[in-house]
Amino acid sequence: MNRYPLWKYVLVGVVLLVGLVYAAPNLFPSQPAVQISSTSEDVLDEASQQRFEQALVAKGLDIKFTESKGSQVLFHFADTDTQLAAAEVLKETAGKDFVVALNLAPATPAWLRAFNAQPMYLGLDLRGGVHFLMEVDMKAAVDKALERYDNEFRDLFRDQKIKYLGVTREGETVSVKFREVAERNAAIEALRAEYGDSLQIAAPDDSTDLQAGISETAIAAVQKFALQQNITTLRKRVNELGVAEPIIQQQGANRIVVQLPGVQDTARAKEILGATATLEFRLVDENNDPFQAKQSGRAPIGMSLYTERDGSPILLNRRVMLTGESIIDASSGFDENSRPAVHITLDGKGASRFAKVTGENVQKLMAVVFIETKIETVEVNGELQKTSRTEQEVINVARIQEQLSKRFQITGLDSPKEARDLALLLRAGALAAPLYIVEERTVGPNLGKENIETGFQSILIGFALVLIFMAVYYRVFGLVANVALTMNVVLVFAMLSMLQATLTLPGIAGIVLTIGMAVDANVLIFERIKEELRTGASTQRAINAGFERALSTITDANITTLIAAVVLFSFGTGPIKGFAITLALGIISSMFTAIVVSRALINLIYGNRRVQTLSI
Repeated sequence: MNRYPLWKYVLVGVVLLVGLVYAAPNLFPSQPAVQISSTSEDVLDEASQQRFEQALVAKGLDIKFTESKGSQVLFHFADTDTQLAAAEVLKETAGKDFVVALNLAPATPAWLRAFNAQPMYLGLDLRGGVHFLMEVDMKAAVDKALERYDNEFRDLFRDQKIKYLGVTREGETVSVKFREVAERNAAIEALRAEYGDSLQIAAPDDSTDLQAGISETAIAAVQKFALQQNITTLRKRVNELGVAEPIIQQQGANRIVVQLPGVQDTARAKEILGATATLEFRLVDENNDPFQAKQSGRAPIGMSLYTERDGSPILLNRRVMLTGESIIDASSGFDENSRPAVHITLDGKGASRFAKVTGENVQKLMAVVFIETKIETVEVNGELQKTSRTEQEVINVARIQEQLSKRFQITGLDSPKEARDLALLLRAGALAAPLYIVEERTVGPNLGKENIETGFQSILIGFALVLIFMAVYYRVFGLVANVALTMNVVLVFAMLSMLQATLTLPGIAGIVLTIGMAVDANVLIFERIKEELRTGASTQRAINAGFERALSTITDANITTLIAAVVLFSFGTGPIKGFAITLALGIISSMFTAIVVSRALINLIYGNRRVQTLSI
């Protein structure tokens, strides 16, 4: 009675050893660093690295050590004050060819990294990170809707066999010209049947033209959709970046808050989040001279003048064959000639439309237009204002050899990095409207350090008080419970590290709560043992009955709490999920330590022995 087989002791030893290995990286705090990245794919050369080092030394800033990673170099510093000062110096030295970003570099020893042991992520409130307040360009969202109407009107009139002279954008309206009033009236009926109250249509009696604008209700719907679509796209992009437990939420009618805790490359995060790159596929005009159009500054009717990557002009049909909105998957790779390529997969509607238009235009040239909207800050009348600038560039021209459908590839990209970034953006979806950063803040780790110290003080104080109470009240059994509780805390940190979960202040609260709850099981067991002893049971029977009969109560109590943690994780966001994770892991760990580990230790002390009294 009260003896464990050898394999159970081995199990406890192995679990403890694994827990210690994977919890250990958290004892080595991340070091403040400044990351310098080359804007090209080239390796950052030694001369540039020495130039940066000399600039830091000239300002009296001590470098702890330097770490090179291909096109990046990390300068490690002893504290965050030196890190921030170094970042300013390096920004002045770097120029346009390099990107400077604050970083927190892990300091895990090599022997732990060999086991893939990594510290857990710390949330923005603990580790620091990047905070963006981004504003949606609502005017661009409305302009995009008007541009869509421009194309859709042509398709609608063509399908309805309504003759028209031309469709043009004029400010906030789309103007359509007709030869006869009857054709105009037929077009009005078709537009109202298709779009209902979302369009405001004006048709002067003295003209055969009509002007269609977006109604106030439709504008509000477009702007609301743009905001929600951008939030969804940002979430997908953040997932692609691999940031754990980000906060992405709406603020007001046209702003989005993005918090990225513990990002490794803030410059790349900023670049990817604000990027508005998408693609358009258009037919090439092979009948007119693009050089003549460029010289005259006028494109033929129905055509637009674009520029290829080598600077050559090219005329493309204004009608868009396909847009990036139809892309559901994209991956970077190489074509048969080892050139960077992006492999595209379309949704059902897009594949059907693309198959139709490419099937109708076999042996004609098709161009892929890369469209990117950039936000710039300019000075107007002494005030800084944000303006958007759209860059359109033809990255690929190819002859349609056969009907294309659901899957195909595009080439013409400058580098594998451009292919990877474009694939990421297409995979995550295009932004419904451009975003520009209103406020950018790197939360660094001064405040985070204070929060960490306060949080871990609360853990230590709560932990110490529980240890003292258990040791005084339950004596030897209390010391056993304390060993189990210590192992429980180690296992919680180990599991958080293995899952690469994010620890936040609410997560610390969950750990503190777990510490208090973890001894509940031991208290139930010990009180049951004392009760058995009072009824005259022998010491060995009392120990066995205490563990056996308290098990169902312990299981019921922990399962109900675990259900609550699962519900919190399922319906909560951000910090609430962090609390739920630590609570759930603490419950699972405490069940093992309180029942298995405590029993193993007590069996070692009292098992298979004649004991008259128990120190409980």
